[in-house]
Amino acid sequence: MARKSERRRRGGGGGGGGMERENRVETISRLAQWRIDTFGPSSYRRSDSFKIGIWNWYLSVEKARYVYVRLFPEPGRVAKERPPLARFLLRACWSGPPRRSCVSPVHEHLLRSSEDFFWQLDTMYAGRFTIDVEFLDLKIASNNAKSSTSIWPNESIAVQNIASKSSLGCLSRMLTESIHADVTINTTDGVLKAHKAILASCSPVFESMFLHDLKEKESSTININDMCLESCSALIGFIYGTIKLDQFWKHRLSLLAAANKYSISDIKDCCEESLLEDINSSNVLERLHVAWLYQLQKLKKGCLTYLFVFGKIYDVREEINSFFQHADRELMLEMFQEVITAWKPI
Repeated sequence: MARKSERRRRGGGGGGGGMERENRVETISRLAQWRIDTFGPSSYRRSDSFKIGIWNWYLSVEKARYVYVRLFPEPGRVAKERPPLARFLLRACWSGPPRRSCVSPVHEHLLRSSEDFFWQLDTMYAGRFTIDVEFLDLKIASNNAKSSTSIWPNESIAVQNIASKSSLGCLSRMLTESIHADVTINTTDGVLKAHKAILASCSPVFESMFLHDLKEKESSTININDMCLESCSALIGFIYGTIKLDQFWKHRLSLLAAANKYSISDIKDCCEESLLEDINSSNVLERLHVAWLYQLQKLKKGCLTYLFVFGKIYDVREEINSFFQHADRELMLEMFQEVITAWKPI
């Protein structure tokens, strides 16, 4: 039957505008439907291609002793490199009268060619009929089929992005328009408005202020006397998700100090990663001091590696004496140990 099917497949499904129209498959969501108006007593028909997921698909129907319905992906690079592991069911319906239908079991197959799957119908009623394919799941097959993941949960990424943008838009309006703002932040040179619930949700220090009988709870005021208005705006913008990249880079050190003071780990981690990106001879000693001050192990290791493993200590010889006069003794010991490690004979 396979050889006979292949000969018919090469012959196509016939010509003419009506036949082309009959070969069209309509799709909606994860459902594909092929309506066939005419079908001879012994013939083969193949549909036009239709798109479900990342693949183009074909349906074919062949009538010999039995009726065979096949589902297969379009041959090509996509099907070869990313073969579909499909979970689906099929339904054949005859218009009647009376209307009749036949539903397949749920199938799950790795589909590479037209020979990988067929559905056998023991009966074939006269008249027009439709073939439906409902895809219940589609996966890109891996070497280990158990680890294959569905392509459709990836749609949730778009939903999450939309939801995130919507949430950020709402938070931005709450901040810029002071919608139901219930806390005042006093900086060294200005005042900001914010929301207790949002500040408390990101910082255990802020939460403690509003939870216990402290002056911040009574007055709904926070005094941040070690930040200017611009730096504090960057801090609040980070918390609300509205901070701009250039604003972040300009105020990284102030943000790091505030993150350490108010125990905001996300900001602290982000600042450390950023400070690692642009270490150079003019800032490495300052970064090393910052790393020591706020216990930033990755940044400290990066600075020591820059100085001693890459030999940039010679570029800061004039600044090193002043640095040693103010450096912590334990930090100086670590630097000495790094020197020994870097210069250890191989």
